[in-house]
Amino acid sequence: MTISTASTATPAGGSRDDHPVHRTPLRNLLKPGAGRQQHGGPIAYAILTVIAIASLFPLYFAIVAASTSQTRIAQTPPPLVPGGNLFSNLRQVWNYNGPGGHTLGLAMFNSVVVAGAVTVSTVLFATLAGFAFAKLRFTGRNVLLVLVIATIAVPPQLSVLPLFQIISGLHWTDQLQSVILPGLVTAFGVFFMRQYLSEALPTELLEAARVDGANSWQIVWHVVFPVARPAMAVLGMLTFVQAWNDFLWPLIALTPAGNPTLQVALASIGGGYSINESIIMAGAVIATVPLLIVFAIFGKQIVGGVMQGAVKG
Repeated sequence: MTISTASTATPAGGSRDDHPVHRTPLRNLLKPGAGRQQHGGPIAYAILTVIAIASLFPLYFAIVAASTSQTRIAQTPPPLVPGGNLFSNLRQVWNYNGPGGHTLGLAMFNSVVVAGAVTVSTVLFATLAGFAFAKLRFTGRNVLLVLVIATIAVPPQLSVLPLFQIISGLHWTDQLQSVILPGLVTAFGVFFMRQYLSEALPTELLEAARVDGANSWQIVWHVVFPVARPAMAVLGMLTFVQAWNDFLWPLIALTPAGNPTLQVALASIGGGYSINESIIMAGAVIATVPLLIVFAIFGKQIVGGVMQGAVKG
């Protein structure tokens, strides 16, 4: 059913104007917001403002705590206005020597290496596995997919002892590969990419590539990766944040006196007899900066990937 958007009345002289009649499908006119731009009302902006304040307040309070002294943090109520010791506290925590003589700069470098390697490998392997589960036909595919998804329900604490026995047998204690290897791919990443590619990648596109003579690797490089790029950006961001903030397994595999990551080094700063919360918060501010940089660089792609996935869903 269509609705005419131009008049078709006959003039008084009996002749009829031959103006084109533009018809718009009724279903398009019945869509919410069809033909007009949606604007939020005062209530929507008020709710978004409250959410923004609640999201940014922890970061703001961390900066406030990092810029004050230990005595001022212990006051009741706590300070809400930044002090003047931010740069001195940042310099002090950056030059801190841990139990093994390491600096925070070395620990941050270790975190960059670990988080970067885990992110690249997870995005690559999860995309390949997700493509295989979504578009390829092979024996035992459904059973294997169920087993992969089932591992999501297993608490990570259950794997600590077997993993530690493995890295001890390989003599990888206090070496970065002991943290990188267990995170090369995740079940969530495989499931996430499988769900996205099953909807976003048409089977006809793969068949057309095969008709044109493309082999499997050419199809993956020129067809699968371009289509999966938005989801890869989202998965990469989630994986990087998780690997950067990971604490339990690096604490076991990389001792504070050995070759720690940033989170383990920050824990060693606050693990002494005299705890200075302002120095600890200064370290937390330093640990947050790389995450903000990553989101500033890839934020547009990440938001676009989330929106595209929402539209396809």
